[in-house]
Amino acid sequence: MAEIIALLQTPVGHVVLVVMQALALLVPLLIVVAYVTYAERKVLAGMQLRKGPNVVGPFGLLQPFADALKMLMKETIIPSGSNPLLFLMAPMLTFGLAMVAWAVIPVNDGWAISDINVGVLYLFAISSLGVYGVIIAGWASNSKYAFLGALRSAAQMVSYEVSMGFVIVCVLIVAGSLNLSDIVRAQQGSTFLPWFTCLHWFFIPLFPMFIIFFISILAETNRAPFDLPEGESEIVAGFFVEYSSMSFALFFLGEYANMVLMSAMTTILFLGGWLPPFDVAPFTWVPGVLWFFLKICFVLFCFIWARAPFPRYRYDQLMRLGWKVFLPFSLLWLVLTAGVMTMINAGVFSHGA
Repeated sequence: MAEIIALLQTPVGHVVLVVMQALALLVPLLIVVAYVTYAERKVLAGMQLRKGPNVVGPFGLLQPFADALKMLMKETIIPSGSNPLLFLMAPMLTFGLAMVAWAVIPVNDGWAISDINVGVLYLFAISSLGVYGVIIAGWASNSKYAFLGALRSAAQMVSYEVSMGFVIVCVLIVAGSLNLSDIVRAQQGSTFLPWFTCLHWFFIPLFPMFIIFFISILAETNRAPFDLPEGESEIVAGFFVEYSSMSFALFFLGEYANMVLMSAMTTILFLGGWLPPFDVAPFTWVPGVLWFFLKICFVLFCFIWARAPFPRYRYDQLMRLGWKVFLPFSLLWLVLTAGVMTMINAGVFSHGA
């Protein structure tokens, strides 16, 4: 055992340890991403009174693997007028960024590949780069429909990132840290109702920001009712209209990987991360990583549920909601949050004031 510990302390051992940590996170994540596609079809089928996948494997559980095999067997077609290098790089960039972002996500107390003090800034940077995969795909395809979808997507993602940024800054002001683990710890119980941990989660004091954040991540991930970049009825699948085979599958998986990532961010920022809702038995017997997973599943269910009842927005409605409603309201709430926290820190609300 001592030899193994000494080996892990060497530079080579450190690299091996980081690779093992990455695989321990990414392999279950890829399985979850695959089964989110199955869960979406089953949930939507239940809402629309149909069966969904039920043929391949028991209860259709092998359907994601059948879909992956079908994609692998198809031919990758590259349009003759496209830029082949950028055309193939775009889906890899989209999928890769969704995976890289998980390096700073704490799935339990102390369970993060890199628990850096500026984890929120890292996620900001990664999510901002995600738009490049879409723009490159639209431009490299040499198709007016793909390019139109890429332009719509760029405008949409940038617009809603602004309001998302103000929402996250509100959370940072309340938590007092840029570290994602510290943000979760800031939502633990205190002397006021210490057992009811869920009453200290940030979605209660910042409930309007929680709603804005959830709607914004729907737009950020191009999900219905904000799936304007794909717009089947207007621009025939948008920026990836020219893609087929595994290049199309990477875009498809990238969208669902971003859904899981945004669900994890929602869990950390507003739903207490790995914390149980009640700090008493038997809730404390459940491992924190399982609570984290269950909360992600709840947010993913809301992602899927939002697709069923709501019709697609028009593009002018999408822009108006982002710039004329969410942006001023989130900015106003940011100012109010900063003012309230300043007064709390100054002792204005204390008993001795």
